Amino acid sequence: MKKTLVTLAAMVLLGVLPKIAKAQVIQIDGSSTVFPITEAVSEEFQKAKKGAVKVTVGIAGTGGGFKKFCRGETDISDASRPILKQEMETCKQSNVQYIELPIAYDALTVMVNPKNDWVKALTIPDLKKMWEPAAQGKVTTWNQVRSEWPNSPLKLFGPGADSGTFDYFTEAIVGKAKSSRGDFTASEDDNVLVQGIANDRNALGYFGFAYYIENQKKLKAAPIDGGKGPVLPSAKTVEDGSYQPLSRPIFIYISKKSLDSRPEVREYVEFYLKNAPSLVKQVKYVALPQSAYTVALEHVKKGKVGTVFGGEPEVGIKIDDLLKREAKY
Repeated sequence: MKKTLVTLAAMVLLGVLPKIAKAQVIQIDGSSTVFPITEAVSEEFQKAKKGAVKVTVGIAGTGGGFKKFCRGETDISDASRPILKQEMETCKQSNVQYIELPIAYDALTVMVNPKNDWVKALTIPDLKKMWEPAAQGKVTTWNQVRSEWPNSPLKLFGPGADSGTFDYFTEAIVGKAKSSRGDFTASEDDNVLVQGIANDRNALGYFGFAYYIENQKKLKAAPIDGGKGPVLPSAKTVEDGSYQPLSRPIFIYISKKSLDSRPEVREYVEFYLKNAPSLVKQVKYVALPQSAYTVALEHVKKGKVGTVFGGEPEVGIKIDDLLKREAKY
C-alpha cells in the first residue's frame, strides 16, 4: 500500500497522473441552428465512450464559430451556411485546413404569433418589404406591407449578424447576404426569439425548423409563396424541393489537423456521419439521402479539404448537385 502511494505521489509530481485521468476534450462551436443535431450526436458519443471523451458545444453563431475555428481554437465548426471568402482567407493565413460536410437539410421557418389572424401566406416581396435596409424606421406597421392588414406595429425578431441563418435569409429574400434593416430584436439564441414571437400578437420572426417544431404550440408557421403558391415547411416539402427559397443544407467543418492528430476527433466525426440519419430526424431536421453520408465518410477518409462553394452564398442548392462538385481550399 505504501509503495502504491509513493508511486502515485511520484506520478502527480511528474504530471503523469492528470494526463491519465483527464478526459479528452473535443471543442465545437458555431451555429445555433446546427446545435440540436451536434448536441444529440455528442450526447450519444459521450455515452458510447463512457466519459473518456468530453464534447463541448457552443452557439456563437456560424460567423462567430468560424472566427474561433480559423484561429485554431476549435476542432469542429457548426455552420448553417457555407464558409465565406473572408473566412477562407483567415483560415489560410492561420494554416487551418478544413473538410466541409453537409449533414442535414433545414427549412428556414417564418413565424407569427398564434393570435395573428391576418397572415394566411407570405410572398417573397412581402418579406423583402419588411426586412430590406430601406424599411428601417419606415415600414413599422403591418398595413404598410399589405393595405388589407391591420394598422398595428410590426415587431420583428431574427438572428444576429453573426448567424448563418441571417446570412441565408437576407440572401434569399433581399438578394444580398447581410443586407437587412437593423431595427429588429436580434439574438444568436433562438430561444430568445421564440419567447419574443410567442409573447407579442404583432410579432414576426424567422429561424431554423427544429426550433419551430419544438415550440409549435406557441408559434404559427407562415406558408411561403416562392412564386408557385403558398407552401408550409415540412420534411416532405424540403425533400421534394417545393419549399423555396428557404430550404438549405447545413454543415459541420472539421479541422484537418485535429482529424489527423487526434484519434478521438476522427472517431467522433465517423460516429456523427453514421448516426446522423436517425439523430437528424430525432431532433426534427430533414436527413440527407444515405448516399450523401457515405460520400461524406469517403471525404473524411481521403482528407478532402476545402469547400465546394468557392466562398459565395447560394440559394436553392440541391444536395445531389453539391456531391458532384470538387472541394477547393
